[in-house]
Amino acid sequence: MFDWMIVGAGFAGSVLAERLASQRGDRVLVVDRRNHIGGNAFDRYNEHGLLVHQYGPHIFHTNSERIFDYLSQFTEWRAYEHRVLAQVDGMLVPIPINLDTVNKLYNLNLTSEELPAWFAERAEPVDIIKTSRDVVVSVVGVELYEKFFQGYTRKQWGLDPSELDKSITARVPIRTNRDDRYFTDSHQFMPRDGYTRMFEKMLDHPNIAVMTNTDYRTIRDLVPHRKLIYTGPIDEYFDHRYGKLPYRSLQFRHETLDVEQALPTGTINYPMTEDYTRVSEYKHMTGQIHPKTAVTYEYPSATGDPYYPILRPENAALYKQYEALATATPDVWFVGRLATYRYYNMDQVTGQALATFERIEASVPRLANGRSHAGVALPGTVASAA
Repeated sequence: MFDWMIVGAGFAGSVLAERLASQRGDRVLVVDRRNHIGGNAFDRYNEHGLLVHQYGPHIFHTNSERIFDYLSQFTEWRAYEHRVLAQVDGMLVPIPINLDTVNKLYNLNLTSEELPAWFAERAEPVDIIKTSRDVVVSVVGVELYEKFFQGYTRKQWGLDPSELDKSITARVPIRTNRDDRYFTDSHQFMPRDGYTRMFEKMLDHPNIAVMTNTDYRTIRDLVPHRKLIYTGPIDEYFDHRYGKLPYRSLQFRHETLDVEQALPTGTINYPMTEDYTRVSEYKHMTGQIHPKTAVTYEYPSATGDPYYPILRPENAALYKQYEALATATPDVWFVGRLATYRYYNMDQVTGQALATFERIEASVPRLANGRSHAGVALPGTVASAA
């Protein structure tokens, strides 16, 4: 008898499995339909011995000391600050847009003090910021919006920015200085030995069993367990009772090149040209020394594994219907990006899982030997971020 069956071996599922096993002595079964642990952060060595991210680059960054300290139990770190260039008007310029971006693109010599006024001259007033287009044009105007955001967003989401929630482009800042880092968090690191090795250590506990290549629905009624933690798509759990929640997917083309370095930075974005949105080179991120290099091209897709919830009002309303079902479902906890229909970074999912564990601790009594009480029936719980 397992105390918990956890569906999904990504960040949410693995963090909760580790906490339940190590802190409570609970017996945990982790099930994943893929043939590996780690979720979308899974990395592997290819046939040439190059470490690659199977599902595109995953860059860890956080401002949370608590989350960083927690994950540090399972990995050493390599300091890495991600930088991205965008190919715009035939030039490679920094993104997020900063002082150097504008000066190079328009052959200017503005200072940081002058750039805000330059932006203001081009900005278009928007009474109420509702969409991703509103966010950008209200700060930098239509021309930069079209060069950097419109085409990229249409490729990435299959929708015009005017059709998407403001939170999509609000994630990308506009800078007036020369800071060309993609992120500005206080902790910017990569797991020294890769994400997969970190997950292996996280799940290496005698109270944790892992089954990959397994759809939990085929074993849910066969393997005795007291409670379920579900990190997959919430609409799928309820057999799409109200219809499918829209997600955006990705297709990847992995290539090994016979050169030591192919790109000047970790990633190059293509907002104006190409079918793919970006290409990334992993040796920038991993620090690996190798005579060859590995790159990945990303092609957004309407079909395939669900990666990104499509944030629109009608989709949020549909999710609320599933959230109500989840809340009314006993002994099941819904955690993670897909189960809560949110666009979370890796650190945010980790924080959500840690916060969920605290709620479990407060709600599920333990037996005298440290394991949870078998007779407690909990209402379904939809996790919130920490």
